[in-house]
Amino acid sequence: MNVLVTGGAGFIGSHIAQALLEAGHHVVVLDSLDPYYDPAIKRHNLEECERIALHRFYTVTGSITDRSLVESVFEEYNVEFVYHEAAQAGVRTSVEDPHKPHEINTTGLLTLLEAADDHDVTRFVNASSSSVYGHDEYLPYDEDHPTTPRSPYGVTKLTAEHYCRVFTELHDLPTVSLRYFTVYGPRMRPNMAITNFTSRCLDGRPPVIYGDGEQTRDFTYVDDVVRANLRLLDTDAADGHVLNVGSTGTITIRELADRVIAETGAAVDPVYDDAKEGDARHTHADVSKARDLIGYEPTTTIREGVSQFVAWYEDNREWYEPLVRAS
Repeated sequence: MNVLVTGGAGFIGSHIAQALLEAGHHVVVLDSLDPYYDPAIKRHNLEECERIALHRFYTVTGSITDRSLVESVFEEYNVEFVYHEAAQAGVRTSVEDPHKPHEINTTGLLTLLEAADDHDVTRFVNASSSSVYGHDEYLPYDEDHPTTPRSPYGVTKLTAEHYCRVFTELHDLPTVSLRYFTVYGPRMRPNMAITNFTSRCLDGRPPVIYGDGEQTRDFTYVDDVVRANLRLLDTDAADGHVLNVGSTGTITIRELADRVIAETGAAVDPVYDDAKEGDARHTHADVSKARDLIGYEPTTTIREGVSQFVAWYEDNREWYEPLVRAS
């Protein structure tokens, strides 16, 4: 199958692209290589894909907001299936500048949906976020929980979900939106808590916790997210739906810092700074809907995942760490 992965040079997108190549598919990545963090990490991600199957892997550099470029990609590569992972990420970034995430996450998404509809793709899988929930009226979040985003980023992700639903209802375009819960793992973005904690601890510096450290997160290992995405190649059971993709477990940020300290063997204690605007207090996924519809079952706990990530970081420190520090 010919599969388009937007944002395929990024963290989650490159892992999905790799898995698709390993399964024998032809993959085209559309990515702007935006310098939100060091593009050298993204180029490394693309190299990892090329090592698997260079003859079935294609890259196009450009923005999903470029309508003529998007149309040409669908036409030239005969796109049959779309994984939409491209986005201007970052809750805090969106608070500082809401216009860029709106343009990419909303207008860009709409451009892709129109092209997908015009070319009769089999399915359009949209990467959404637990940020759509905002305030927790109850935990864990199920998909019927009220959506009251606390940041412009969350608003753009919720808007994208509605556009996907409307295209399914009006145009019979099969769409699925997956609400990711704080994805982490090898090659993850350098400005995430686990990366920062690990980098600082390996340097003998204390991890910095924003807020009181009692906020909780449902961290989801990237391999679990990839499996949920690839399952949608083979089933239409989730068409028209939104699904939570989480780990079902939570950890406080203080406990996370302590876990990283233990794994790295650092002789440090966390330090605290002011909480950041727009961050949710708690996240916790109810994945029963994803389990029922697509057989999703997370396999990696946060404690196992931290151990795996720290080990990966240490093995890849030579190329990854300088880029983390530069971002």
